Amino acid sequence: MLYREAGQFKTTYATDMAIFPIRQDRIAIFALLAFAFVGLPAMAALKIWPFGSEYLLRAILLPFLILSLAAIGVNILIGYCGQISLGSGAFMAIGAYMAYKFGTGMPEIGLPPLPVLFAILLGGFSAAFVGILFGLPSLRIKGLYLSVATLASQFFFDWLFLRVKWFTNYAPSGSVSAPELIFFGWTVNTPIEKYLLALMFVTVFALLAKNLVRGSIGRQWMAIRDMDIAAELMGIRPLYAKLSAFAVSSFIIGVAGALWAFVYLGSWEPLAFSIDRSLQLLFMVIIGGLGSILGCFLGAAFILIMPIMLNIIPGALGIPISTETITHLEFIIFGSLICYLLIKEPHGFARLWVIGKEKLRTWPFPY
Repeated sequence: MLYREAGQFKTTYATDMAIFPIRQDRIAIFALLAFAFVGLPAMAALKIWPFGSEYLLRAILLPFLILSLAAIGVNILIGYCGQISLGSGAFMAIGAYMAYKFGTGMPEIGLPPLPVLFAILLGGFSAAFVGILFGLPSLRIKGLYLSVATLASQFFFDWLFLRVKWFTNYAPSGSVSAPELIFFGWTVNTPIEKYLLALMFVTVFALLAKNLVRGSIGRQWMAIRDMDIAAELMGIRPLYAKLSAFAVSSFIIGVAGALWAFVYLGSWEPLAFSIDRSLQLLFMVIIGGLGSILGCFLGAAFILIMPIMLNIIPGALGIPISTETITHLEFIIFGSLICYLLIKEPHGFARLWVIGKEKLRTWPFPY
């Protein structure tokens, strides 16, 4: 009975176009952000279970935030613009390695080490530039042919970062370490600080992505996705729409890759951004919901939490299961769920969430 919009009148265009037009949604999102930015760090500092555990911050919440950001970039390209891509891991790697080069300096061209924030953003812009280049084939091919073209970028950059030692500053082992995380005098060291840093990036980029897909450029992406020929006849330029989707998507994925390397891993090698990472992001988008910003968070949460539950629940029930069996169960559950959602609910968990909200708005008097 509390989730009602009766009496909430819209008197201006701004209120009618608000991201959260229902007051209860606005209160819920502000409460969630307040808990994420203030409540959870305070509980972690006071060692209140379960938020006082470093494992929760370092191994669950931190990768959840960064992979959710990467999934937003993938969803812009696949869910909103309809351009299939299997090279997301490569664009994460571009963002990570170029941010590392900008952060450590390029003496051969006289570029000194840049602050970490600018290095991360420039890593994203580098990924956007490469994304535009690999998005050019989308003007002539689509579907499975485009997915093969983007898959080529994955294998090419896996080879490039492994063989060209310039990207690793000629490190003998091929592994590199991120520079010290200093943001305007704030040195990020502890798990709580890393969590807050990732949360700030995700909040800003999720808000920007939400407004982009609701605006003119977002409507162009969706028109290209639904029927590109009709969109072109309506005056939408496929060149601009597709390449802008590749650029924005690659930029967000590149920033997520830089955060993954700098904040989560600390030191990494090219295998950290293999094709497995691309498939993982694709699974997040499909399970969470194509064409939904919320679905990126739901898909990332499911992909990360489900393996942990498979490790905890059988042991709590006294059922001994080997690690190999758990790994196979993960593949079985992921594959079965993807097949089920593609058949029954192509828009994933996000659509189920919307259906639940619609039922609450009319319960107990549906019409």
